[in-house]
Order: sequence, then C-alpha cells, then structure tokens
Amino acid sequence: MSSVLGRYATPFITGLFLVSLISGIALFFHIGPGGFHGMHEWLSMVLILPFALHLWKNWRGFLNQFRRRPMGIALAASALAAALFLLPLGSGEAGGPPSLAFSHRILANPASELAPLLGTTPEDVVARLTAAGIPVTDASQPLVEAIQASGKPEMQAIAALARP
Repeated sequence: MSSVLGRYATPFITGLFLVSLISGIALFFHIGPGGFHGMHEWLSMVLILPFALHLWKNWRGFLNQFRRRPMGIALAASALAAALFLLPLGSGEAGGPPSLAFSHRILANPASELAPLLGTTPEDVVARLTAAGIPVTDASQPLVEAIQASGKPEMQAIAALARP
C-alpha cells in the first residue's frame, strides 16, 4: 500500500466516524438541519474506503483479534443487537417516522373520503392516481389496495395526490 494511503486511512476513519457520530446522534434525537440524513448516509458509505484501507494496512493484527475471546463476544453481541431491530413488534402496522405511519393510515381510505380533505373530487383523486400508474377501479376502493395491486410504492401515490 502506498505510504500516502497508509498515512491517511486512520485520520479519514476518525474524521468520517465523527461526522457519522454527530449526524447519527442528531438524527436519533430529531434535531439539526435536514441535511444530516443525507450526510449520515453518504459519508457513512464513503467511510467504507478508508476502513478497507485500514484493514489492509493492519491485516495481521486484525486476524490476531479473532484468536481472542473479546472479538467473538463483540461480534455475537453486535449481531444480536442488530437482530433485535429485525424482530416484528407491535400490531404489524406501518412503523417508522410518524409522518409515514400517518400517510399509510390516510391511504387506507377510499378516494371518496380522501377527496374532500384534498379539496378536490373523488374523480380527480382517481385520475391523479391512474395517471401515476395506479389504477383505481372504484372511488369507494381503499387506495392502499389499488397501490398494492399496482406494485407502485406508496410514495408515488402520495406524490400524485400532493400535486395541485
């Protein structure tokens, strides 16, 4: 490995980890500018390169860690912690950010009930969704059924309904 890459791998890991740490804490507590989400995702992806260079530079020492008990314990605990987030909990309804759960509940209604909230007619709601590739067979059909039948993401339906 070139000495330049070797010299910069650990400093970049440190810098990008701090960015990831600060943006991750801000995201967890729902504070800070909206740019934190993209910053956290993209710069965490960039972190992969210096991490790989760091592993390459320290490969023997890294392999030696697998001979010690703490590495096994740390890997098992990390895998268990990650698995806990994948367990189905609650009622099975949409989770995530409250705004997404709210929009999912709204889309459970038919066009005939949603139209007055949007200040439009059921026919217009049906037309907007159909134009977005989400055919609605009847204004009394729950929109979520039409969305699922179309195979389109809910966000595409929301975008079509949000346009004036």
